[in-house]
Amino acid sequence: MAKEKTHRPKARTPRGFEDRAGEAIARERAMVGAIQTVYERYGFDALATPSFEYADALGKFLPDDDRPNQGVFSLQDDDEQWMSLRYDLTAPLARYVAQNFEALPKPFRRYQVGTVWRNEKPGPGRFREFTQCDADCVGAPGPAADAEMCAMMADALEAAGLAKGEYLVQINSRRALNGVLAAAGLGADDADGAAARLGALRAMDKLDRLGTEGVRLLLGEGRKDPSGDFTPGAGLSAGQIDVVMAAMAALRDTPAATLDALSEVVRGVEVGERGVEELTEMAASLDALGRLEGRCRIDPSIVRGLEYYDGPVFEAGLRGAGEAGEDEDGARFGSVASGGRYDGLVKRFRGAEVPATGMSVGVSRLLAALAAKEGLGAAPAGPIVVLVMDRDRLPAYQAMAAELRAAGLRAEVYLGGSGVRAQMKYADKRGAPVAVIEGEDERARGEVTLKDLILGAEMAASIDDNKTWREDQPAQVAAPRGG
Repeated sequence: MAKEKTHRPKARTPRGFEDRAGEAIARERAMVGAIQTVYERYGFDALATPSFEYADALGKFLPDDDRPNQGVFSLQDDDEQWMSLRYDLTAPLARYVAQNFEALPKPFRRYQVGTVWRNEKPGPGRFREFTQCDADCVGAPGPAADAEMCAMMADALEAAGLAKGEYLVQINSRRALNGVLAAAGLGADDADGAAARLGALRAMDKLDRLGTEGVRLLLGEGRKDPSGDFTPGAGLSAGQIDVVMAAMAALRDTPAATLDALSEVVRGVEVGERGVEELTEMAASLDALGRLEGRCRIDPSIVRGLEYYDGPVFEAGLRGAGEAGEDEDGARFGSVASGGRYDGLVKRFRGAEVPATGMSVGVSRLLAALAAKEGLGAAPAGPIVVLVMDRDRLPAYQAMAAELRAAGLRAEVYLGGSGVRAQMKYADKRGAPVAVIEGEDERARGEVTLKDLILGAEMAASIDDNKTWREDQPAQVAAPRGG
């Protein structure tokens, strides 16, 4: 009789998700802690919202089908209501504010760190599960609140490990952008006008990747990439393209000069002039906060949140000479933090606009950037490892580890079943800075041997004579058991 085959599932990670071990988690924890400290210093309080929200509360991905799974992961609860894993931390905030509106102080200042999920096609550096680190101010209508967000973004990036000059917070206004489009004759509110504006904004948003000529082509008939694929353009006329490109090229050496150049483009267009006023007020606030010089700048070429933000927008890119994707000022446009004003988000629940502005630090992307910096590639030190020389004395070794922990040190006892040589290899794999050894001889002398594994590894690279290594016992000292 044939033996029934046992089914064993294949050990595999779902696409778009990743396992993370101790080192990566420790680095993320340290970064998030540093950013949280900045948020709290600015007077923001922590908030935790559930991982699931009712699907109709998410806003961006409303169910239009029997299953609302476009962009989100969804399931039905017992009463057949669709729930979805949150795709960001802002939609849950809007729901929370609407639900608790009367009881909350206004402005309401909160920060939140949490996992979010996107049911989207994964790719290199693009995951379906990742961490966001947000701060939002709900109920503050003026540009001063947006400027504070930019200043806090700069402080958070520096607390996380970037130095002044290694990043740049770039600031624009959706109102200014709308004014530019209106000045170019794209102000119609019908479907064709909306489609033309959206096409123009999408073309403008590719400046960092395609450059001036690439954007100009996408604003017009379209662009063929090096592979031969053709992307249809927004269909603007030559005169309309000139207006848009004049705004994209309005960046000058000083905020005042930049704003003057942008004002010329939107002169006579009310929404555009209002956007310039917003940016002028933000520049004044950032100047007073000392964050303009080398940290933040007004940049009319920044486009983000095509269907989300309705006021100032800002994003932080990395800077670095000689790197791909940078402009003449050396600023890379790979965003590690972003934000903006979204006065219409809470309106979905309450029927009236509630002013709000916020920012988010992309923890995963920033961790990758910091890991690439010189000096940040080394793994953090592991725990001190107490070796087990005599298994009958295991409780005594555990007492040693407890003493080390009480002194504020990371420590563990080797609890495997191998001998001393394998235990030393284990300590090396754990990244242990020190191994503690107490054999019969040490115990008779009332001592322990401390082996500096980091120094030992460095010395091993320069000592070729095994006899010298054994006799000198480098990076190894005796210490009194009680000390």
